[in-house]
Amino acid sequence: MLFVGIDISKSNHSCYIIDSEGTIYENNLQILNNLQGFKTLSQKIHSICQIHNYKNVKIGLESTGHYSTNITNYLYSEGFEVIIFNPIITNNKRKGNTLRKTKTDKTDAKVIATMLFTDRSKSYSPISYQIIELKSLTRYRHRMVKQRSKFKLSYTRLITIIFPELADHVSTVHQKSIQKLFFEFPTAKAIASCHLTKLTNLLKKNSKGKYLKDKAIELKELASKSIGSSNRATAFELQQTIKFIQFLNSEINIIDQKIKDLVDEIKTPLITIPGIGYTLAATIIAEIGDINRFSKPSKLLAFSGLDPSVYQSGKYDASHTMMVKRGSKYLRWAILQAARTVTMRDKTFKDYLNKKLSEGKHYFVALSHVGKKLIRVIFYLLKKNIDFVPQN
Repeated sequence: MLFVGIDISKSNHSCYIIDSEGTIYENNLQILNNLQGFKTLSQKIHSICQIHNYKNVKIGLESTGHYSTNITNYLYSEGFEVIIFNPIITNNKRKGNTLRKTKTDKTDAKVIATMLFTDRSKSYSPISYQIIELKSLTRYRHRMVKQRSKFKLSYTRLITIIFPELADHVSTVHQKSIQKLFFEFPTAKAIASCHLTKLTNLLKKNSKGKYLKDKAIELKELASKSIGSSNRATAFELQQTIKFIQFLNSEINIIDQKIKDLVDEIKTPLITIPGIGYTLAATIIAEIGDINRFSKPSKLLAFSGLDPSVYQSGKYDASHTMMVKRGSKYLRWAILQAARTVTMRDKTFKDYLNKKLSEGKHYFVALSHVGKKLIRVIFYLLKKNIDFVPQN
């Protein structure tokens, strides 16, 4: 058998080719990260196989995000068996091979190739296009929400400067009616001087009738006594910030609809779990990909980074350790979010959370235990492709 180790980088990839007898055919083949480079590698492999009559080829590379996506898909389309390694494992293997602090593309490719000799990882199989699109959309949504959060922080800061008294007189300054108010009247002075009827209509329309004339009178009086700044530059910044927030809201809504459409196409059983909506379900299945990659729930738990670290030496065995937080941070976030919402809607999970809390565990520690239980349920549902059935 022929083994090919590939060290991935942005512009080019380093390849190490060796057979099961230890014969080295290439110890530092450099290929460009483009179609011609991929063809060069494929032709080299086919040439070696033809000359030396190799029937099987196993190719290994690290999971390095988007840089490895194209070459992985190309190799699979060419019919090769592809093994994806966790970079943490290959890094530890490289360190264990030498006392020297050495890391080069050549040595990394060699480590990956030699790991193929004994590794039992399953070969890469491409997942459905819906899963690929979901992964792209959910991660894009995550970045958009993160960006919106930054603007919301700026928005809160600006309101504290412009109208600091307001926060104590409304449920939240982030509601639509208050954003509309500040977009039309970006200073306390402008609110105090605006016509009562116009202010009443603006609040009523954008709060769906929650805020009426009495609230408009209250805000006008409050604004007239405000110590807030009437600086024009600050007022302009507030209006621009509100624009950005509204734009991001509309874009996130569009993303959510696309995510919903894809989840409906997949017909995932995760959507049947109480408390897991389209966004969380999409994030979970997109990050997991093919559930058959995981032979048991503990491996899925490790992939999410929710498993506890272990520290033992001699007679000492640490009883309080942190979760490892390795693996997919997006999956870990989605599981913990889902754990919180599921406990609100399912009695079994709620009772389990309360049990952990009664044992004296901190809320977030107890929630992580719920997340681990939820992962076991998710593993079973995806493996069997069956809907969730609440336990009585």
